[in-house]
Amino acid sequence: MPDDSQADPVSSEVSAEDIEEINTLTELGTTLIQAVLEKEPLTNIQDLIDAGAPLWFQDNEGISPLHAAAYVGSEQLVKMFLAEGAVWNAVDDLGNTAGDIALSMNNEECYKLIRDAGIRAELLLAVLSSRSSLVQSASTLVIDSEDNTAAGSNDKFLASRLQYTTDANGQENCLLKFKDDTEIGVMMGWEREIMCKTVDELCSNHPRFKEGLRILNVGFGLGIIDTLLQELSEPPSLHVIIEAHPDVLAHMRERGWHGKPGVKVMAGKWQDVIQSKEFRDLGKFDVVYNDTFAEGYQELHKFFKLLPDLMAGPEGRFSFFNGLGATNALFYDVYSRVSECHLSDIGAEVRWSSVQVDSEEDQERWGRTREYFTQPIYRLPIAQLKQKRT
Repeated sequence: MPDDSQADPVSSEVSAEDIEEINTLTELGTTLIQAVLEKEPLTNIQDLIDAGAPLWFQDNEGISPLHAAAYVGSEQLVKMFLAEGAVWNAVDDLGNTAGDIALSMNNEECYKLIRDAGIRAELLLAVLSSRSSLVQSASTLVIDSEDNTAAGSNDKFLASRLQYTTDANGQENCLLKFKDDTEIGVMMGWEREIMCKTVDELCSNHPRFKEGLRILNVGFGLGIIDTLLQELSEPPSLHVIIEAHPDVLAHMRERGWHGKPGVKVMAGKWQDVIQSKEFRDLGKFDVVYNDTFAEGYQELHKFFKLLPDLMAGPEGRFSFFNGLGATNALFYDVYSRVSECHLSDIGAEVRWSSVQVDSEEDQERWGRTREYFTQPIYRLPIAQLKQKRT
């Protein structure tokens, strides 16, 4: 039998010193939150921070010092905590950030301070990520946290099986279904109103509409936007669809998309397809749309950088399905603004329009699927390259 006396101590064992430090930080953090909620003098709060009260601390209800500052509506404390390194996107046990709390209390100034801190953090992270192999940390947006399932990993998604279904309301859906019967919508019929508005914004009054627009769509899903594009009063002269999922491609073939006049279906990941000679030989596009699944913001940002080579000058128009962070008002606002900044970096101007998506008829739209868009308003982006100065 092995000699247990020779066994190494358990590496995960917590020492008495560690326990004492945890207890100290917990006491300081709890005291700081209480001091904020009781509106103690700023000097008392600063003394606690100087004594080591952790701004990242969250109590048993998930409340952080930044949450507490939002509850009492103190712009001064919100500024102080953010400057001292408070986590702008920490969520409490109810799923609310400090920004959500400020928003619910109609405190626009506190909300803007927290939102702008998030924008700065995400823009900085994007720069650092582009220059290194940096892996995003847990302090970044929830939607960027690591997800190795088919809902978060593009490779696993492409290897998954999809189901095309029609629900009790007659709504067509494309779903991922997991072993535990959890369902996730890859694309759902309730998005039709968004797609109608998107097509209108992209195509109406386009100076080349009468000639037949040259259109690129990345990601087919249910084919809602592609169907709407085909139904334009002047059909596209070229309609390229890039799609990577085998089940979607099979669905497209069953529906006759590969044989439609002017439609060119290109199978594969967009990252590979757009590098091919076959694609490059097609030339530039009047309208470009991007709506992929199980890809994070980093991949969308990479797509932005390709737009000057894809779009036919300043008359070209681009949009994407703006669902980033759309289960949280603060996150949705931050990512919409971050995307606008990154589009500006490549020389594009963005105009936004709103689509109401929470009407009473839509309350049952999710069925048993996991909700991926919970905001009442969809923010629709339309980007165009700026005119070059001569």
